[in-house]
Amino acid sequence: MAAPTATPAAAKAPAAKVKPAGTLTAGQKELGTFQGHPSLAVNPALFVQQTAPISEGLVTININKEVEGWLAESWSISEDFKTWTFNLRKGVEFHKGYGEMTAADVIYSYQEGWGLNKLHARTPDFKGFWTAEGGSVTQVDDYTIDVHTGIALSELVTLENWLAKTPSGSSNWVVSKAQSDEIGVEAANRDIAGTGPWSMEEHRENEFWRMAAVEDHWDQTPAFAELIFREIPEESSRIAGFQTGTLDTFLMAFDSIPEIEKVEGAKLLSVSNAIDYAINLYGGYYTEASKPDTENRSSYDPEVPWISSDWRTDSPEWENARKIREALGLAVDRDTIIETLLRGFADPIKLWFWGNHGSQIDGDWEYNPERAKQLLSEAGYPNGFDITLTPSLRGAPAEVEACGAIAQMWGDVGLNVKLQSLPYSTLRPTMVARTYQGATCHAAGARIVTVGAQNLITENAAWNAGASHPWMEDIMPRISSAVDPVDLVRLESELGNWLFNNALTYIGLYSVGAVWPVGPRIEEWKADIKFTDLRNINGYEYIKHR
Repeated sequence: MAAPTATPAAAKAPAAKVKPAGTLTAGQKELGTFQGHPSLAVNPALFVQQTAPISEGLVTININKEVEGWLAESWSISEDFKTWTFNLRKGVEFHKGYGEMTAADVIYSYQEGWGLNKLHARTPDFKGFWTAEGGSVTQVDDYTIDVHTGIALSELVTLENWLAKTPSGSSNWVVSKAQSDEIGVEAANRDIAGTGPWSMEEHRENEFWRMAAVEDHWDQTPAFAELIFREIPEESSRIAGFQTGTLDTFLMAFDSIPEIEKVEGAKLLSVSNAIDYAINLYGGYYTEASKPDTENRSSYDPEVPWISSDWRTDSPEWENARKIREALGLAVDRDTIIETLLRGFADPIKLWFWGNHGSQIDGDWEYNPERAKQLLSEAGYPNGFDITLTPSLRGAPAEVEACGAIAQMWGDVGLNVKLQSLPYSTLRPTMVARTYQGATCHAAGARIVTVGAQNLITENAAWNAGASHPWMEDIMPRISSAVDPVDLVRLESELGNWLFNNALTYIGLYSVGAVWPVGPRIEEWKADIKFTDLRNINGYEYIKHR
């Protein structure tokens, strides 16, 4: 089979030069601490800064769901799928006077930045590409890089896992090597020199970020001179800010739509099937459990109903725990959540990340509380059990309200649910450390190119979605190296059906559209949105004065 050559979309015509003017203000649920250096940046700031964007990645996905070059003008792959050649754009300038971006900055950003980031969800992917055992990276010239990965890697999986996932919760970008060399990584982290259309000017933790337009930007000079993100956790306060004109747009719950429609001159911008929402279950670390000489994670406790004391899937212990997990999925009335909390802007899904690829999975979820009760009884819990449920605050519509509804539905089948709400910056470290024990309601950007290898549920994932298993450790590398698209779909389907049938984690809820309010001072900008992860607003550089 011939190697594919990824051809980016045709370059856009340069925008007419207009002096940026005025201030554009957006309301965010959570900003956290601004961090811009690849070796240190973590969520939520990792995602939020890329929505501006302050820095830019190599590749992205446009609103038409097409992969296109960003800082990489084009790229190609050798016939054996082991060597990638990136051709970088010329004339891309870093902020703060650090000069033109070159191949040396790209290599630095991935080898000494993302590859060393201990908390990024895709660190194993960065290492497997940029510092692979048996691989090499060659700077051919200032604008050309050859990456030899040592083993064949699927182009589709690489694009979906990290290369085209900017902006998203897996964002990655290029920064100035010279800045870090001059002032140090820690200082650069707080005042990063990126290449985006907005330059960071000032930030105050959990309060605001203030960014300035980059004039004569290589791609798009903003129409506004200043962009401000304000952290406003309460929905009512964000609505009030929009109503009074303090905010031009904000992250909005769907039940706020009637209030937005009352604002004279306001509009709604919507994108369908943008975000996958699911239940993740934590503590099922069976890869570690299968190794007698390996100390398991502290949250692996077989006394917990949904965690099996035996990792073998044909054991009675596994089957009892599986019944518990299936019951949790059957107890959720997805249609009611969609119609009431999401105003019909969503569709049920079978599995997290399979929202656009549901045909790969044979089964489907139904709302059947009586069957859920029966399964709980069969597994030895006729009177239910205690469980902690936490919404992961990632910017998705109605994420807190939907999680509350699920808590109620689980209560209806006999569970004692402790519903807790935490900032994501507080919750995430417990997932990374594998100390969280319970369930989360978790949103993620819909998978576009392909489902890909789900390394988030493997032993060595930096951020883990609650589980691991020897069977998954075996199939993930085969998915990553499936260069034939037919083989890739077959393996993804095998993985999806295994996850669905065992209800290990990733219990699908719905795929929801993104709906953003457009204030009366600004024009709608849907054509210029990046379809990488629409849990948060992006494309601010394209927003124009009305």
